[in-house]
Amino acid sequence: MDRPHQRSLSHLLLVHEAAFLFLVAVTGLLSGLSAYFWQKTSTESVRINNSIYLSEQLRGELYRQLQEVSSARWSGDDALEVYYEYSRRIGRHFNQLRRASLTRDEDEVVQGLQLAYRRIQIDIYKIFDNPGTSSRGERVEILDFRNAETMFNEFEEKYLDLKALYTQQLRELEQTIELWTSYAPVLIPIVFLVAAVIVIFTSRVIRNSFVTPMATIMAGATEISRGGLNHKIPEQGVNEVAELAGSINRMAGELKTSRDALVEHERQAALGSLIPVVAHNIRNPLASIRAAAQVLDDVDDKAELREGKQAIVDTIDRLGRWVNALVSYLHPLKPVFKDVSIVTLLDAALELLQGKLSEKGMVARREYQDLSTSLRVDPDLMEQAIYGLMANAIEASPDGAELLVSASEDEDSVTIGIRDYGPGLPFRPEPGNLEPGPSTKRFGTGLGIPIAFKICQSHGWNLAFEVVDEGGTLVKITAPKNHPG
Repeated sequence: MDRPHQRSLSHLLLVHEAAFLFLVAVTGLLSGLSAYFWQKTSTESVRINNSIYLSEQLRGELYRQLQEVSSARWSGDDALEVYYEYSRRIGRHFNQLRRASLTRDEDEVVQGLQLAYRRIQIDIYKIFDNPGTSSRGERVEILDFRNAETMFNEFEEKYLDLKALYTQQLRELEQTIELWTSYAPVLIPIVFLVAAVIVIFTSRVIRNSFVTPMATIMAGATEISRGGLNHKIPEQGVNEVAELAGSINRMAGELKTSRDALVEHERQAALGSLIPVVAHNIRNPLASIRAAAQVLDDVDDKAELREGKQAIVDTIDRLGRWVNALVSYLHPLKPVFKDVSIVTLLDAALELLQGKLSEKGMVARREYQDLSTSLRVDPDLMEQAIYGLMANAIEASPDGAELLVSASEDEDSVTIGIRDYGPGLPFRPEPGNLEPGPSTKRFGTGLGIPIAFKICQSHGWNLAFEVVDEGGTLVKITAPKNHPG
């Protein structure tokens, strides 16, 4: 059967795995970008704040340098040593600022600030370099803070430029953080939406290409196993599943061919065994009718004539009953199961046979009254089968004999026994055999035992006949307790 091109199961699994890896990669990428962004912004924020702190320290050191040098000059201490100590500190701060600078603008502003500081150094060093300033008035004029403010104007301008640059960088950093923070509520749902779409898509592909076709195969296989060999399973899904469906369809077709051949063979065999029986059971009555009709031509006595006519009518009636019994036997049985107790089933059949028992002066001994078990059974059909078997036992028993009807149970089954004390069956009944032997009953058809076999088989029960050594026949019906019905 041609089918659309499908991919293999391995390709389907590869697509599913690729989709899963894509989701993992996207999630990892977003996590990595987020971590990198926060690490970068955090590092940059720390750097800028540290640079601001260094610049403030540098400025403070400068003012303290001026105060300490001034105090040392007034007190007569070694002011030059104080001057050099503060210069070294301020120099280290400038080196740290230069190393922390990452942009050309920062470096240029730091260099300008450092140049302004060097000019201040030159002005301060004049105190030590010009010995003519040893008088108190000159030292006061040079170290006057109003003069110091003039000296620091350029430095303050450069310092404010540097601080403004750092402030601008912090503001830009905060704006960047705010921008990414504003994107997060949009990006995260988009990522989850994309992930959901991928999951739904891959799940749908797997369901349509594998899960649903496999469910269809299982349902189709169940239908085929129940005898629906004409059922065709759609060959869809991935290649492996479609090939499996095709194999099951081919197997069902081959089984159907084999079954049809077997049914035809069994039908021919059944017809082969049925035709002689039908011919025998029709030929003999016809021969009797022919003989009786021929005799009637020479009979003058009205009594003999009536007897001959009655013989013809009885033969025709017997032939009609046999045909009806044969049709009933060949008709399919459809049992309607109910829970019926063994006692009720056997008592009902014996009740119908009370007239026959009385005619022969027989007594039925019941050995089942203490049994309370119920079975799943069609009471009408099974009563018909048991009635026929009991009627056969009564016909086979001598006058005044006993009919023993018993029932016993074990863990799995119930066994019903019908025992007569007659001469025993001159043949061995078997299922499906329509030649059980001649019937000695005037109104018998010879099909009672085959019908009983068929009814028991439709219930899943077993029917067997045993010849008893002491005389008579024992009919045993074994019924499983767990038959679903």
